[in-house]
Amino acid sequence: MARVITVAVVDDDRMLRDGLRAWLGDVPDLSLVATAATVGELLADPGRSRALDGAAPPPADVVLLDLVLRDGSDPADNIRRVLRTGSRVLMISTVPDRSRILEAIRAGADGYLTKDHDLPTLVAAVKDLAEGRGALSTELAFACAYDDSPARPRLSPRERQILLDYASGMTLKSAARRAGITVHTAKDYLDRVKAKYQQAGRPTYTKLDLALRVREDSLDGG
Repeated sequence: MARVITVAVVDDDRMLRDGLRAWLGDVPDLSLVATAATVGELLADPGRSRALDGAAPPPADVVLLDLVLRDGSDPADNIRRVLRTGSRVLMISTVPDRSRILEAIRAGADGYLTKDHDLPTLVAAVKDLAEGRGALSTELAFACAYDDSPARPRLSPRERQILLDYASGMTLKSAARRAGITVHTAKDYLDRVKAKYQQAGRPTYTKLDLALRVREDSLDGG
């Protein structure tokens, strides 16, 4: 039996919250467990009954978070507050503002969608996040492709090649063989990539981290 993915929504538009409740109600493997107008409201009352032992309910797997809320809260702070609960964050917004998209991703958001997408696109993004992947939308890919800020490290062609091959699932040995270099040299390139991301304020330690950076920065051309 497939696992049911729990979802919460934070948006100050009541019609949108009600619309999402109706939309997601027909998706068998998703469960909308909470809606709120602000992050504070969501964290104060997650919208689920407490367990019999009085323990607080677990956080939603994925939180759909409106980028700009009328309470004047800072989007980056909202993202970090939700992330601290253990939920993953999918930003939703009416406007594909490039600078705001990049700020959201740097704050830790796992994906970004505009509100004009259809239900299948939203469901696919939620499932990607719940399975540990990022949600790479057209808006996010465009923003990353034209990102010239210091937070996007400049990689040499060989560093980029090793990163892409290794992050795609190859072993370091296979990536080195494909590039025609030794494993030791390939590791040096990979260490340089990690160091550049560290200097840019985006720590990257594991293979999963590297794969996420590839998606965030559209290095695979997607």
